[in-house]
Amino acid sequence: MAETIALSTGTKTEKYETLLPQVRALVEGEPNLIANLANTASAIRMTFGFFWVGFYLVEGEELVLGPFQGTIACTRIAKGKGVCGTSWSTAETLVVPDVDAFPGHIACSSESRSEIVVPILANGKVVAVLDVDSTALADFDETDAHYLNQLCQWLGSHCF
Repeated sequence: MAETIALSTGTKTEKYETLLPQVRALVEGEPNLIANLANTASAIRMTFGFFWVGFYLVEGEELVLGPFQGTIACTRIAKGKGVCGTSWSTAETLVVPDVDAFPGHIACSSESRSEIVVPILANGKVVAVLDVDSTALADFDETDAHYLNQLCQWLGSHCF
């Protein structure tokens, strides 16, 4: 298990390509889900400096706040509600350039301006979502979606 990560100062793609193998090394062999998600959230936030990075875990018909880095967050989100609940119900990654324009957006913090939510699937079912928020409008794009999808696919098959 790695105890630190090397931070890249390159392009967004270079940052992800440096980060992802390190996250895999960081959590590989650690059986505790909470520890793995906590370290993953921290590594993403350390690399990019995003406002909020965390996980919501599926419990019944709600998402429940899991490990995160950032300000206090919403504790429970209903299926189909807000960006996280919509990503869960559709099992699709959502890139939201302006959260105020997203119908039914749940404002856990008024500082959040853009967001990406990536579902994590295990055995064909969404078991959690990765939620990343930024204080800048349109901070997320297809590069983020590509690499965060790769990360979440790996987490789904190795941690859940």
